[in-house]
Amino acid sequence: MNEATQSRLRPLADSSTSAVVAGFIAMLTGYTSSLVLMFQAGQAAGLSSGQVSSWIWALSIGMAICSIGLSLRYRAPVMVAWSTPGAALLISSLPGVPYGEAIGAYILASGLIVLIGLTGSFDRIMRRIPASIAAALLAGVLFRIGLEICAAAEQQTLLVVAMLFAYLLGKRLLPRYAVLAALLVGCLLSALFGLLDFSDFELQLAVPEWTTPEFSLAAAISIGIPLFVVAMASQNLPGMAVLRANGYEVPASPLLTSTGLASILLAPFGSHGIHLAAISAAICAGPEAHEDPRRRYTAAIWCGLFYGIAGIFGATLAALFAALPKALILSIAALALFASIIGGLTQAMSEPQERDAALITFLVTASGMTLFSVGSAFWGIVAGLLTLLILNWRKG
Repeated sequence: MNEATQSRLRPLADSSTSAVVAGFIAMLTGYTSSLVLMFQAGQAAGLSSGQVSSWIWALSIGMAICSIGLSLRYRAPVMVAWSTPGAALLISSLPGVPYGEAIGAYILASGLIVLIGLTGSFDRIMRRIPASIAAALLAGVLFRIGLEICAAAEQQTLLVVAMLFAYLLGKRLLPRYAVLAALLVGCLLSALFGLLDFSDFELQLAVPEWTTPEFSLAAAISIGIPLFVVAMASQNLPGMAVLRANGYEVPASPLLTSTGLASILLAPFGSHGIHLAAISAAICAGPEAHEDPRRRYTAAIWCGLFYGIAGIFGATLAALFAALPKALILSIAALALFASIIGGLTQAMSEPQERDAALITFLVTASGMTLFSVGSAFWGIVAGLLTLLILNWRKG
């Protein structure tokens, strides 16, 4: 067994407490940010609790397998998450569509992503995006999450301030465990203040439910094509930008192909699509996850394990997260992203000739604007590249 093979087979040796914490926070952030959207969409469409539970199970298992497998394969923190914009889209587009036809539309959207992956066109696009623009995109995506700590402070001032002080003291004394210190202080104070509510918590296993796919032009237009567009613009594009901004030159094509195929296989159980993650990826790819960039892939593996556990108990996941105070979740997610925001802003402004373009990319992305049902991450890239073209085209 050669040295390269040995190094690929030692994730436990490469791991650390900070990597485990980063993986847990990434999972927590991903689920709490949009799990409620799927319950809303399911209720609006008249799905049974079993179908919603199967939906969460399918997404979680797919994310677990892809995050663990791809991170081990490329020795990079490749994070996979469900399509949050897609879940929001389904709240309005799923009602009135037969569930079998919706499943067929999910398969169509994932099939288009596989096609993009197999042709290698996405790799060529990513290579043409300057590093400063990609870094500004990353900072813009994360900036709005970072701001949430201010909103959280309005709700639970003492809790959030105590978590912030714990984080700052941790940064000074034990930098790798600063986020863990904030999390522990937050949980302790939440318990003391009576903010933890486990009254609705009940342990229950998720049971996958098969729905036979059906295909219709109406579902393809109203669900399939929009799901494909938002997945590429709001998930895969910023997801690859996060990896590149953190120095991981992972090829995009096999990532898209793998997540697309997994989405197709899991669609009959309710999965509307799993794609590259941006926010949770930033948590696992940043310096808080591990001081050694070569070992940060273990944070993504831990997150994948937590995904799998969450998926098995998908029926009670919402009740578990509902037991935690919202201010704690918002604060810990923001604190975990501080280092990534700093890194993104620093790299975005490193090239004098590209600073205007980077700033515009950051502002548009951070605004959260939506045009033609496409999120701000896509328009941030467009605005930045147009600015770069106008200011520097044919300039010596």
